[in-house]
Amino acid sequence: MRPENQSSVSQFLLLGLPIPPGQQGVFFTLFLGMYLTTVLGNLLIILLIRLDSRLHTPMYFFLSHLAFSDISLSSVTVPKMLMNMQTQQQSISYVGCISQLYFFMLFGDLDNFLLAVMAYDRYVAICHPLHYITIMREGLCLLLVAGSWILSCGIALFHTFLMVRLSFCADNTIIHYFCDLAALLKLSCSDTSLNELAIFTEGGMILFLCFGVILGSYIRIGTIILRVPSTKRLSKALSTCGSHLSGVLLYYGTVAGIYFFSSSWGSKDIIASVMYMVVTPMLNPFIYSLRNRDIKQALDMCVKIKFFKW
Repeated sequence: MRPENQSSVSQFLLLGLPIPPGQQGVFFTLFLGMYLTTVLGNLLIILLIRLDSRLHTPMYFFLSHLAFSDISLSSVTVPKMLMNMQTQQQSISYVGCISQLYFFMLFGDLDNFLLAVMAYDRYVAICHPLHYITIMREGLCLLLVAGSWILSCGIALFHTFLMVRLSFCADNTIIHYFCDLAALLKLSCSDTSLNELAIFTEGGMILFLCFGVILGSYIRIGTIILRVPSTKRLSKALSTCGSHLSGVLLYYGTVAGIYFFSSSWGSKDIIASVMYMVVTPMLNPFIYSLRNRDIKQALDMCVKIKFFKW
C-alpha cells in the first residue's frame, strides 16, 4: 500500500450494535440492567464465599475467582458500549482501544483456565473422594489460580505486543461494539500473518488444554458412575457437577456459535458476541446459586443475620 494511504491513527470509531435509532433507549435500559445484574450477582457470590466459613473450600475458592473474572470481562466492554449508546460519541482512543483489547483477552482466557481448573477439582471430588483434602490442598489451589492468572496475562500481553507493532490505514471504523482482535486486524495496513499464526497457535493450544481437561475430567467421572450405577451416586454427581457442567455448556456453546458456526463477521456475529460477553457472565450467578445448596444456605443465613440485626 502506498504511503499516502496510511496514517497514524490516534482513535477508532466503534459502530456499536446494529440497533435502530428509535430503539436506542430501550436497548440501553436492557443492557444496563443486564450489566448491573452481572456485577451485583457475582459480587454477591464473592461476598458469600468470603463471609461463610462453610464455603472456604477449593471449589468455592475457584468460583470466587471466576465470579471476579466475569465482572471484569463485562466491565471491559459494556460500560463503554452504554456510554456510546447514551452520548452517540462512538470514538475510542488508540491507547484505550489497545487497553480494552488486552483486558478482554486477559479475562476471556482466564475464564477458560478457571473452568478447566474447576473441572479437575470436580474430578478429584468424585473419583478420589477419600483423598480430596490431601490432593486439593491449599498450596495446589493457590498454584492453579496463580498459574491461570500468569498464563492469561502472558497470552494477552503477547497478542497486545503483536498488535501495537502494526500500522493502520485511514479507515479507522471498527464494525463492532468493542476493540476485538479480529476486527482490528482487518483495519491494519501491515502484514498480519504473524498475528494470525499466533491466534491460530495460541487458540488451538488453549482449546486443546482447557477443553481437553474439562472433557477428560467428565469422561472419567462418567466412567466411574457407570461402573457401579446407582441412583444415589448419580444424584451426588449431579449435585456436585451440575452447576459447573451447566456453566461449561453455556460458555463453550456461545464460543462455538461465534467462531465456528458463523459465516461472516457481521451483525449476526456481533449479537452472538453479546451472548458471550454479556449474557453468560450475567447467568453464571444464577447457575451457581440456584443449583447449589451450599450457596443458597449461605444466602439464607446471611439474610437471617441481617434481619435479626435490624
